[in-house]
Amino acid sequence: MTGGTLIVGASQAGLQLAASLRQFGDTEPITLVGEEIHPPYQRPPLSKEFLSGKTDLESLTLRAPSYYADAGIALVSGERVTEVALSSAGRQGSGVAGAASGRTFAFDRLALTVGAAPRRLDVPGADLDGICCLRDRDDAAYLRERLVPGARVVVVGGGFIGLEAAAVARALGKEVTVVEAADRLISRAVAPVVSEFYRRAHLRRGTRVLLSTGVSGFEGAEGRVRAVRLTDGTALPADLVLVGVGVLPRTELAEQLGLACDRGIIVDAQARTSDPHVHAAGDCTVQSHPVPGLGAVRLESVQNAVAQATAAAASLLGRPVGARPVPWFWSYQGDLKLQIAGLSAGHDEYVVRGEPDSERFSVLYYRRGELLAIDAVNSPADYMAVRKALTVGAVLPASAAADSGTLLKTLLAARPDAVSSS
Repeated sequence: MTGGTLIVGASQAGLQLAASLRQFGDTEPITLVGEEIHPPYQRPPLSKEFLSGKTDLESLTLRAPSYYADAGIALVSGERVTEVALSSAGRQGSGVAGAASGRTFAFDRLALTVGAAPRRLDVPGADLDGICCLRDRDDAAYLRERLVPGARVVVVGGGFIGLEAAAVARALGKEVTVVEAADRLISRAVAPVVSEFYRRAHLRRGTRVLLSTGVSGFEGAEGRVRAVRLTDGTALPADLVLVGVGVLPRTELAEQLGLACDRGIIVDAQARTSDPHVHAAGDCTVQSHPVPGLGAVRLESVQNAVAQATAAAASLLGRPVGARPVPWFWSYQGDLKLQIAGLSAGHDEYVVRGEPDSERFSVLYYRRGELLAIDAVNSPADYMAVRKALTVGAVLPASAAADSGTLLKTLLAARPDAVSSS
């Protein structure tokens, strides 16, 4: 009896993989197993629209309940797969997975879309009530419930999730402090000029920002957090603490299978792991940087999850995989809408269009004169122009792009090699 395709991880990548298999004409059984009791849902709104009360959890569901039966996808919720073994004989890629409940799932094809888990702080008091992370819908519901009047909120970590949540809490009138160990905000993703813009913008809105500051522990009373102890000895009063210090890719199952992992499950452009019969997609994966010579990259974005899952489905069915799309990402921190296209890592030059303090500007990144990426704050036209340029391989010289009075779309000129290959 065939086991069909087993997808471990009912994430957006997992659902996209299942849906793409059906769209590509696959008629074999598909089983999508998720650890959460909830069906697949959108995660980005958790730190934005949901936390601010503008939407509810039900509206975040990615598909209607009837979709799974109609598409012939067996959705299994609330089951944590703890073991996976490939068959030592017979059809390559087949095997059996076991869940913590004792339930087993036979498969002929395997895909891992297991995502990542929030990084925890290993400091005294980390288990106090009122200290939370923001990764799934239960986390978001917990946090929203505790944003009560008068709550003093401390956000540990000045990355995207932390700043999005901080913006929501401040807009709701809460006293908010952001504590960041690095010397600038969002330091791994943006240039110093963008980091400084966000520091100043959050300060203007009444949020306190502490840089180059670590956390040594938490203090509480009656089991609830009451203060955040900093490494300089200062105690910040706190009724609610959000820890947003990054994530750890879930590689346990991949390691069981002997798959190559390095800060994530290593996959190629077809979403194949080091065992070409096993595929992986989403936040759990690491792939080669699109710019040769810049090593590997792990992309935490809806766009990457969808694109990689679609590639995995095509590869599982032996279909050609399309060209790798330009990565894009967004972060809405209140009325500050940041849109990113491309990857800025490895840049040796950047130009700023507009005045950051006007809260409408963009930063274009270059490497050896070639456009790599854009960070656009409340500048959708710049974002769309650069995203198009990166998609079609157009030339957009830095010297011309620096003139904010010139529309970027008027500067686009396709490279000869891009034109001839299109």
